[in-house]
Amino acid sequence: MSHTSQAVTVDDGDAGYHKGLKSRQVQMIAMGGAIGTGLFLGAGGRLVTAGPSLAIVYAIAGVFAFFVVRAMGELVMHRPSSGSFVSYSREFLGERSAFFVGWMYFLNWACSGVADVTAAAKYVQFFWPNVPQWIPALGALILVLAVNMVSVTLFGELEFWFAAIKVLALVVFMVIAIAVLVSRTPVDGNVTGPQLIAEQGGFFPHGLLPAVLILQGVVFAYAAIEMVGVAAGETAEPRKVIPKAVNSVGWRIAIFYVGSVLLLVMLMPSSSYNKDVSPFVTFLSSLGVPGAAGIMDIVVLTAALSSVNSGLYSTGRILRSLSSAGSAPKFLGVMSRGGVPYGGVLLTACVYVLGVVLNLFVPGESFEIALNFSALGILSMWSMIMVCNLALQRKARRGELERPAYRLPWAPYTNYLTLGFLVLVLALSYWDVPAGRIMIYSIPGVVLLLVLGWFAVRKRVRAQAAATPPGHLP
Repeated sequence: MSHTSQAVTVDDGDAGYHKGLKSRQVQMIAMGGAIGTGLFLGAGGRLVTAGPSLAIVYAIAGVFAFFVVRAMGELVMHRPSSGSFVSYSREFLGERSAFFVGWMYFLNWACSGVADVTAAAKYVQFFWPNVPQWIPALGALILVLAVNMVSVTLFGELEFWFAAIKVLALVVFMVIAIAVLVSRTPVDGNVTGPQLIAEQGGFFPHGLLPAVLILQGVVFAYAAIEMVGVAAGETAEPRKVIPKAVNSVGWRIAIFYVGSVLLLVMLMPSSSYNKDVSPFVTFLSSLGVPGAAGIMDIVVLTAALSSVNSGLYSTGRILRSLSSAGSAPKFLGVMSRGGVPYGGVLLTACVYVLGVVLNLFVPGESFEIALNFSALGILSMWSMIMVCNLALQRKARRGELERPAYRLPWAPYTNYLTLGFLVLVLALSYWDVPAGRIMIYSIPGVVLLLVLGWFAVRKRVRAQAAATPPGHLP
């Protein structure tokens, strides 16, 4: 079957979007999705727990994250869609699967967005410690919501600069770190270099188990790499732009995550870092760099705002795709003249307001409360991407469609390996006390809500499907 003949499959949920994202913006969206607070802030505590083996764990998790985004890239090349994996689930597995993965994705971004609104407020307090935490949380939300409500072009431009700040900060750190290593400049009384790893007990100073147990936290540091798939539906020439963006994710993970951690453990002992302080701040402060903490606080604030920005953007598109099939209320499908699905964006913003409320009443616990519930959405969505990719391969083998030339390497083995890896991550969460266990124990309740939700909408879904023209997805 030729590629042209596949074009008869149209997702009606894609109608009305503007192709406003430029190539440079998509490249930065891919880069920004792969770099977040998990590196800038979370790496400190993981270095203390697992030592230099964190670099190995980042590399292993990064390989599977790349498989996920590459599988997404193949689906995009088959048919670019703003509904992304929800639209692909609908095409290959049916509306029930689309309903499940769409609402799980909303759960992920709703909860992680609450956490990031909270994080942004905490970073603002670095400069104004006497300001109540809920005020900067509300301010951050209003700023990013206003940008998302105007146009996709403005969203893309804001995300471009958010990502640029993160990348610039990492590049500056790496230049300074390499200069220190080459000049053999001591840091905090330690002689820098690879021998520092051996002197501190090698890559596994605390044994293998701590490295295994941090795996689930490291995976969540890569959340949002799938954003490039959502952006494809509003990108000019997606089949030209998306492969370049997807392919770059692998080397960016290698350089920025693995490379940064290797540099950090060759500069200072892993025990010198702190879970409450960015490891980059720890190093730069030890060098005596003035204002290091303030500069890095701005970078981490940028990362948090970038996540809120991405959450509003992607959930708006995913909820509109659900609404077009009857799996979500009609108001979530409404579109502005600027091509913004503002119903879904506003619903997500309303959930983020809960983050502001949490900051008002429980400012100390709000971050953990939200973050614990976002993990299920990430695992579910990544798994569904791999399953949809398997379904595409199966249809290609039966001659029902032509598989794109841009493919997931070594499939279907990489599909099965990645799915097994994600199951392992879920199982390991049980030993992450109490955060992981909260996630595990919440599964029955989440499943029950989804089942009840499906029974509530299935009649409307069937009616919508019956009214959809042949060759169209609702």
